[in-house]
Amino acid sequence: MPADGLVFQINISNGGVPKLAVPRARVDYLGVEGDRQNSRQIHGGAERAVCLYTLENILALQAKGHPIYPGAIGENLTLSGVNWQIMVPGSRWQVGDVLQLEVTRYTSPCNQIRGAFLEENYGRVSQTAHPGWSRVYARVLQPGSVSPGDKVYYLGNNPES
Repeated sequence: MPADGLVFQINISNGGVPKLAVPRARVDYLGVEGDRQNSRQIHGGAERAVCLYTLENILALQAKGHPIYPGAIGENLTLSGVNWQIMVPGSRWQVGDVLQLEVTRYTSPCNQIRGAFLEENYGRVSQTAHPGWSRVYARVLQPGSVSPGDKVYYLGNNPES
């Protein structure tokens, strides 16, 4: 099966942003090992275990002058080469040999990521205001380990979505 993209970077923090790159991580049903969230009512948990974003959107935003970089807006996995238009709720993905994820929702940007944007315009990654530019949350269907360079495969959509 040909890969649909790659893991560019894995990002974790002890709470808040930015999340910093790590060389490898285990991902289980509640998220990326070593990653913490400041507000568990808004972030984390089984339905928001992993936050995903695309390197291509980051580079496009940088080209417009935004000081964003991988991990700056809190994504756990920065992906490259993935068709972001099909990274929608209900889509299922395999990352590496074992890890499987299902996108559950678009994230709602919060003021904690404002420093990554010109004039602190963090709404620039709002799905409502700018469709196709949002990060997404995913649940873990099959835990596994992940490393930069791991292949990413589109598995289709959840038939119940």
